[in-house]
Amino acid sequence: MDIGKQIRDARKAKGLTLETLANQVDTDTGNLSRLERGLQGASHDLLKRIMSVLDLKLVNSVYDPSMGSGGLLASALEHLITNVELSDQPSLTLKLYPLVEWDKAESWAESPDKLTSGDNKMFLASLENAGENGFWMEVRGDVMTCNGNPSFPEGSRILVQPGAEVISGKYYVVITEGGEQTFRQYIEDAGSKYLRPLNPSYRTVEIFGNCRFIGRVIDTKMTGL
Repeated sequence: MDIGKQIRDARKAKGLTLETLANQVDTDTGNLSRLERGLQGASHDLLKRIMSVLDLKLVNSVYDPSMGSGGLLASALEHLITNVELSDQPSLTLKLYPLVEWDKAESWAESPDKLTSGDNKMFLASLENAGENGFWMEVRGDVMTCNGNPSFPEGSRILVQPGAEVISGKYYVVITEGGEQTFRQYIEDAGSKYLRPLNPSYRTVEIFGNCRFIGRVIDTKMTGL
């Protein structure tokens, strides 16, 4: 269950309309509706206001822009949902990760304190553990779009786990030998290594050990649905 559904369920459990909750947390109904449907993220401050009104508590390891450069809130507290979830439902741990611009991905993966307080304003939630330096990116182009599953169309968000083990068949954000940052499936076959696009219109590229793996893609969110 993602954070949008939890917010929607909690709002309905309290008998609040979208408009009522939006007024109480100082946002508009459109933003709140898109958040509940998983179509957009929210600032840390807005999430705190929503959680307060709905009696939800969300405590995670997140980057907080208000703390300035290098501000990292690190806690290992349990995620609690009060007066909302039924007793027979398992407790879920949601973590918030920043949506990072494509050209800042490598810097964030190496050291979040390189980014200034204005670099990250949107956070997206996931049940996956991307580690302390995990981050979301927006997919560029149609290289990873196909008719099968998975498919990563342009504009969808991918959650990147820096430092993850490199495993054949998994998906990675990579700096190629030519210095280009790209998103591909990593394949090992007969002793050779390749970066494979999912779109058959693009070619598979053999690599020879000089590329740098920024991180493995472990979650995705579609937009515009």
